[in-house]
Amino acid sequence: MRSALARFAKSYGSSPGHLLLMLAGFALVAAVIATMKPTSLWNANSWWQSIAVWFVVAVIAHDLIAFPVYALADRILTRSTRRIRPAGVPTINYVRLPAMAAALTFLVFLPGIIEQGGPAYQAATGQTQEPFLARWLWLTASFFAVSAVAFGVRVLLVRLRGPGQGFR
Repeated sequence: MRSALARFAKSYGSSPGHLLLMLAGFALVAAVIATMKPTSLWNANSWWQSIAVWFVVAVIAHDLIAFPVYALADRILTRSTRRIRPAGVPTINYVRLPAMAAALTFLVFLPGIIEQGGPAYQAATGQTQEPFLARWLWLTASFFAVSAVAFGVRVLLVRLRGPGQGFR
């Protein structure tokens, strides 16, 4: 059995679980397209509001703009955090995780932060979008604060237990 799995992994390039997951993902995409009907992905009256156009733009914007930017930022962060390792605890993930959470929440709440659609939002909720920026900043600060506390606890545990005795 192991030799068959090893041959499969060598010829396919990954495990059978990966293949099953990829097939399930493609089946899900096919089911969504069949349910939505391809005509609902394209708006002939205003083409720029079509789901297909936004999907292509999102893929291009991510692959050609966003990915190189955050890969460069991560490389700079990785190089700069190697020098400040207290007690043998790597700092990279304690900066990377809250930064990623802040970026994702910024993207999710961007229309509210820049007050796009203010009249419609106020008509629907009776509130303004003014607090969105402040709330996002507080949320970002809390992400970094929780990460700093977790880093402090990890450094303290490593110092109490000795090097090499921390969490595995």
